[in-house]
Amino acid sequence: MAMSGTSVGTVLPKVEEKLFQNRYMVDAGRPHIRLSINGEPSAALRSLVTTCPAGCYTDNEKGQIELVTDGCMECGTCRVVTAKTGEIEWQYPRGGYGVLYKFG
Repeated sequence: MAMSGTSVGTVLPKVEEKLFQNRYMVDAGRPHIRLSINGEPSAALRSLVTTCPAGCYTDNEKGQIELVTDGCMECGTCRVVTAKTGEIEWQYPRGGYGVLYKFG
């Protein structure tokens, strides 16, 4: 049975394929997100390794969290997840920089 709005045999694009269409203008040397960790990263910050939809957070071999803001979708997930810990300083990128969404 076909889903509403699709015909039999129609292949819908994967989320990754749609996200690849977006572009990101890097503001070199001026990241819009900064980590401010005092000591061991919290469980909330560690959870961003799996919850950040853009995959900006990674866990390195020393057990520390690393952040690469290139490709950030500016969704605010990291702001919400770490709101109580204060481990993230987040602001919107300067005009003309950051994610450029392509709709369609």
